[in-house]
Amino acid sequence: MRFSAFALIMSAASLPAFAQMATQPDAIQVEPVLEVPSEDFRTDWVQIGAFSVLADTPADGAHEIHTVYIDKPALEAYLRDGEFAEETRIVKEVWGTQTEDLTTGRASYADKLKGRFVMVRDSEGKLGQGPRFGDGWGWAFFPGQETRITNTEDYRDACLACHEPVRDQGLIYLQGYPALRR
Repeated sequence: MRFSAFALIMSAASLPAFAQMATQPDAIQVEPVLEVPSEDFRTDWVQIGAFSVLADTPADGAHEIHTVYIDKPALEAYLRDGEFAEETRIVKEVWGTQTEDLTTGRASYADKLKGRFVMVRDSEGKLGQGPRFGDGWGWAFFPGQETRITNTEDYRDACLACHEPVRDQGLIYLQGYPALRR
């Protein structure tokens, strides 16, 4: 039951994110600190966890898979201190999926990259003062393969609704990230 409730919360919480990905406001050159990292975070960083977002009909498998990465020094600091250090970058990739019956059972796997979310820890408000900064973080979504042009105009409209349910966890869904468990 706990998992089902969590999946329901994640599905409901994801609606604003889906809306952001579907709408295309004017392209915005993002602040450099919020750009998708140029280093190969898939191989050089730590994947701290993943979420699957079920299709409307759960038997159809996952609608999306979200994979989340953090660099190793930031992970070590979190495990040591129990909080994210200033300038910690978190990258969440949003993947469309393919679902098929395999020998292990019905499985969904990442197929086409839909986009990436980047969050940068800014609890002191030193990295930026614009509409993509607040509540201790910098926030941006990059559609498709984009790394510098965002469609996030204001994090309060585009990001916060999804993260509000975990405000008491620093606006991060810690329960989905085994690598952060202390």
